[in-house]
Amino acid sequence: MSQTLERSERTAAGENPVKRRQILSGAQKVFVSMGFDAASMDDVVRAAGVSKSTLYVYFRSKEELFTALIAEERERYMNEVIGILADPSRPAETLRIYGIKLATKMSSTEVVRAQRTVISVVERMPELGASFYESGPKRAIGLLSSYFDAAVAVGTLAMEDTELAAKQFVELASAGILRCRLFGYETNGPLPAEIERNVDSAVKLFMAGYGPKP
Repeated sequence: MSQTLERSERTAAGENPVKRRQILSGAQKVFVSMGFDAASMDDVVRAAGVSKSTLYVYFRSKEELFTALIAEERERYMNEVIGILADPSRPAETLRIYGIKLATKMSSTEVVRAQRTVISVVERMPELGASFYESGPKRAIGLLSSYFDAAVAVGTLAMEDTELAAKQFVELASAGILRCRLFGYETNGPLPAEIERNVDSAVKLFMAGYGPKP
């Protein structure tokens, strides 16, 4: 009976959170220093300080590692967004808070680097690009669209296509910011004042088009 208890308390293969974090930390260092294409699973083994057999218990490929790294940070961000998009009675104030967070995140070094990586491999690994889009931008648009649905229902916004409106606001909030970072024209992220100015203009324009009609 004691042996059965010991087995039940033992962490199942591939489920030790400390070991998983150790591997992901090693993979992050490798991807940052070498780039996704140049990196190999052997490089991750060395950086993480684990055996190759242990690595493959947790992740079968570097694509899985890359996806897992993005997913962890993305979940934290999405949970924060859900908290922001909670009050449909004050869309202008809510969109300002959301827009600043969105533009700050999209122009961050980590996100810019991840987007560059996906773009560089999407022609030969379209499934990676599709997964990146569905779990990130598409999901974010869905959350914002749902918020607009709620705002339309209480009369604080007026629009027929909330999904289109969500896509438009994302573009407005990041206008002139994301592409400069993505293509290396701006090597440093924008200052908070620049982001606020951008988002304030986006909210003003958006509310002029979709604010409640008299």
